[in-house]
Amino acid sequence: MSGAPLFFVLMIKIGNINLTDNVLLAPMSGVTDLPFRRLVKKFGASLVISEMIASRAMILQTRESLLKGKKDKDHFPMSVQIAGCDPEVMAEAAKLNEDLGADIIDINFGCPVKKVVNGFAGSALMKDEDLATSIMEKVVKAVKIPVTMKMRLGWNYENLNAPSLAKKAEDAGVKMLTVHGRTRCQMYNGSANWQEIAKVKEVVKIPVIANGDIKNSDDAKKAMELSKADGVMVGRACYGKPWLINQISAEINKNEIIEAPNIFEQKEIVIDHLKQMIEHYGEKVAIPLARKHIGWYSSGLKDSAEYRAKINTTQGSKNVIAEVEAFYDKLSTFN
Repeated sequence: MSGAPLFFVLMIKIGNINLTDNVLLAPMSGVTDLPFRRLVKKFGASLVISEMIASRAMILQTRESLLKGKKDKDHFPMSVQIAGCDPEVMAEAAKLNEDLGADIIDINFGCPVKKVVNGFAGSALMKDEDLATSIMEKVVKAVKIPVTMKMRLGWNYENLNAPSLAKKAEDAGVKMLTVHGRTRCQMYNGSANWQEIAKVKEVVKIPVIANGDIKNSDDAKKAMELSKADGVMVGRACYGKPWLINQISAEINKNEIIEAPNIFEQKEIVIDHLKQMIEHYGEKVAIPLARKHIGWYSSGLKDSAEYRAKINTTQGSKNVIAEVEAFYDKLSTFN
């Protein structure tokens, strides 16, 4: 990407909320829980978004849904993403999250997972713009905080209706749009089409965020150049790298290179993450959930396959922490 322009659009306005930069963390089911959001925020991310919460479960105030939407007192702004297909239920879920402390409500029209789509939620709603519009209107009217929306390019390449739905969203009072550069039928296959996102940017005045296949600063620069978007949203590339958002932001906005944490620092991050998960979920639930994060942190490191196999069979938080310490301490002797 030599010769590509740098972007200095440091501030995105979402209603009455000003973000301090334009690189955002994507909401990811099973990943962006409170402990992970807390870490990413600690590294400097301006906006963190909860895992997707089913609106009906939120109204029932299930323990799982309340945990997903839990806000850290130091997190501002914190966005809660809700999904569903009933406008009234979605509105009620939005109001409940506002009452619980959410600063922004994000509506999910992008999830491609079969379980969600079969319930006519997520990206399935892109097939029914009238219902999608009704949901947006009801949610916006139900809360005093800003509402944003995340979607795909369309259901398939024969129906790329993101620009049409974007205009309806803006008219309904939605304050920011995120567009994943794939259709629902692509799932996560093929490549994200960042250029197609530019068609959304052409029809609305509210901020547009490009999402999909953004793994590093070069991807972020190219995505913004092709999409004309105001910012980017990074998802799976953050697995095991809660510092990545800050690295990308520094490079594309300030032309500064921030090195990844060293091995000793990574050890402290992993242990801190694990302890926060235990505090959040309790040890019995936390240890199985933490194993994937511990595996992601070790990706590409020496002897990581053997280490992951050991972690996956180790029981008890003290024993898991001891394995983490032993692995990173051994690595530090090679550096």
